[in-house]
Amino acid sequence: MKIYNTLSGKKEDLKTIEPGKVRMYVCGPTVYNLIHIGNARPMIIFDTVRRYMEYRGYEVNYVSNFTDVDDKIIKAANEEGVDAKVISERYIEECKKDMAGMNVKPATVHPKATEEIDGMIDMIAGLIEKGYAYKADDGTVYFRTRKSEGYGKLSHKNLDDLRSGSRALLVSGEDQKEDPLDFVLWKPKKEGEPYWESPWCEGRPGWHIECSVMSRKYLGESIDIHAGGEDLVFPHHENEIAQSEAANGKEFARYWMHNAFLNIDNKKMSKSLGNFFTVRDISEKYDLQVLRFFMLNAHYRMPLNFSEELMEAAKNSLERITTAADNLRYLIKNSRTEKTSDTERALLKEADRYRVLFDEAMDDDFNTADAITAVFELVKFINVNASSDNSSEYLEDLLGRLKELTDVLGIITDREDELLDEDVERLIEERSAARKNRDFARADEIRKKLSDMGIILEDTREGVKWHRA
Repeated sequence: MKIYNTLSGKKEDLKTIEPGKVRMYVCGPTVYNLIHIGNARPMIIFDTVRRYMEYRGYEVNYVSNFTDVDDKIIKAANEEGVDAKVISERYIEECKKDMAGMNVKPATVHPKATEEIDGMIDMIAGLIEKGYAYKADDGTVYFRTRKSEGYGKLSHKNLDDLRSGSRALLVSGEDQKEDPLDFVLWKPKKEGEPYWESPWCEGRPGWHIECSVMSRKYLGESIDIHAGGEDLVFPHHENEIAQSEAANGKEFARYWMHNAFLNIDNKKMSKSLGNFFTVRDISEKYDLQVLRFFMLNAHYRMPLNFSEELMEAAKNSLERITTAADNLRYLIKNSRTEKTSDTERALLKEADRYRVLFDEAMDDDFNTADAITAVFELVKFINVNASSDNSSEYLEDLLGRLKELTDVLGIITDREDELLDEDVERLIEERSAARKNRDFARADEIRKKLSDMGIILEDTREGVKWHRA
């Protein structure tokens, strides 16, 4: 299995700290509002990475945080006249609903920044003691960036170039700093903000320190994979490396994975452009499985363009997969034989190649686009080589193969097994009787009525089948 490592700028063989185990940290959202579809991409991508590693037999300890103290959260709380915790707790729950809709598995641990303050204070105190951090007159604590050996190694930025050209690290209070590139670990409270007691002042942590502390607490001083969107490479992840390696005296993360940006109709997503969409917005028009499938149709390191046309294409493509699974379930129920024949065993051996193609794609830096191509090859094979003449055992094997691969991608192929109410059952029976009596006008009328109720009928050679729209 090869992973593109942002740190080295090349693909590397996966070699974990502990054989058979993966320690993985993914930066989670700041919970001040509903998550947007840009937030959704890393959630879906790295959930798929986790699923594939578990499929390959790894035990994955997957940690993803919620940033629940932040300027945006405080602003939203002040606007509503409520405590910041009210805002963060509300949107953590809403985020979890959206994650469930996208079939993103809950992390092993979802730590919250506000519940890890003691650990942050401990790490900051240790950095001061080692000479990597210092306290300014107003109680702000800064990290000495130039003391961090190798600073810039992740983003491939030079400190002197940063000093002369970049303003990314230059913030208010610069006159207190020993060096303009030093960054904040702890800052004093302001009017109307939540705060905590510390040895330096009443205040709250800087953003970067939280992930270093949570990663160390839940995964250890060194981890296998740290991941997030490419916008986090600098300064957030660069600063995490500096803090963690200074505090722990060892390599922070072996592999750094970053997904590329999501654009809307070939433009950067922006509220000012009117092209800003939350996951909840998308769920009003599409099943969130469609959003997940759309996200996986491009390699995670490639920029992805979102448009209604591409979502419609994803919806139709996903339907091909779920229809193949539905057909297999129908055929299994109506199969006239049970045991696999020699001919069917030969077909199953032929079908082995689709799993091989899938694994090869995913082993190559989690190439989900090519993995989906392998799934469609399997779907094509199923459509050609599955009928009611086949044994139930053979058909169940094919369905198991399809589900195994789609489960890795987090794609749900099981329709909700809902019972029709008596009125709908009666209408389906009435339509069947109308067709038998050649009253096609009445049959079409009933089909339209059922369609309006969200029940889609399909007349197949195996009989009438239905599903909910």
